[in-house]
Amino acid sequence: MTDKTDGRIAATVRLGDTGPEVGVQGLGCMGMSWAYGPADAGESRATLERALELGVTLFDTADMYGVGENEKFLAPFLAAHRDDLVIATKFGISTLPDDPTTRIVRNDAPYVRGCVEASLKRLGVDVIDLYYMHRRDVDVPIEETVGTMADLVREGKVKHLGLSEVTAAELRAAAGVHPIAAVQSEWSLFSRDIEAHVVPAAKELGVAVVPYSPLGRGFLTGAIAHPDTELADQDFRRTLPRFTGENAEANVALLEPIRAVAKAHDATPAQVALAWVQQQAAVHGLAVVPIPGTTKRYRVEENVAATRVVLTGEELTLMDEIAPKVAGTRYADMTFTSAGRE
Repeated sequence: MTDKTDGRIAATVRLGDTGPEVGVQGLGCMGMSWAYGPADAGESRATLERALELGVTLFDTADMYGVGENEKFLAPFLAAHRDDLVIATKFGISTLPDDPTTRIVRNDAPYVRGCVEASLKRLGVDVIDLYYMHRRDVDVPIEETVGTMADLVREGKVKHLGLSEVTAAELRAAAGVHPIAAVQSEWSLFSRDIEAHVVPAAKELGVAVVPYSPLGRGFLTGAIAHPDTELADQDFRRTLPRFTGENAEANVALLEPIRAVAKAHDATPAQVALAWVQQQAAVHGLAVVPIPGTTKRYRVEENVAATRVVLTGEELTLMDEIAPKVAGTRYADMTFTSAGRE
């Protein structure tokens, strides 16, 4: 039997044609400070250390996570391991402290410059390894935003550029200004809209795809049977259509094929869902580095072990039936995503 609960990530991959070399699975750090209810700070710190021990080298945050608190939280970890990891952060979304569901999107040059200086200070670093435009402000030409980001590279404040939730056309326009290392979008067995246009464009341009929420914000783990009652009152997922009412009940029923495949591999549903995302690299012929988020060491160990689960073609086909049946959109307002503009 293959040990799927421990062991380091064996493989690394370059983020696009021009980006850094990273482990084939990264870590999303958002939940350590924001969105999914209270997190234990001590366990979160231990989770960061355990992830690095297991070969995770891409650590993902953003200035909006906890209104800057997540970047501050990561600073001591970065200081202790600066040469061993790649830190990615983002600009582009502001939230109101008392209403995290209200979002303000900005991409103008003065805003970008103010954001990078603030992130550098909070992270305690001299340079950001991978700097993403978190969301697209359609009132600012993307060429202008990426031009400002390119200036940050020339000034030594940023090493590589990324984009999040952009369309294929926006990705091509951005790449015409400066090389783009990675495009980050939601991609999972529940969310596959980027396969139509964005993934082919990324392959064409030599850009890596960094899937966020590869576990469907926890739904694909099978651990959330009744979101309406099981999620904490302040959990961000309570605002998402897929986690509410009849949608939630319908989506729980979609997990059966995942459970069946998991049983065949002596794996967990989460490992199968992550293995599916990891194998999209081979399916589509480009670098794919998912960033599942967690605040617990045992979950990192479980997630990393998914890199050693190899699904058959028959199993991949079996799970193709899931996405078209998912009830509810990713967000209540899909104009906040590339799918709303594609």
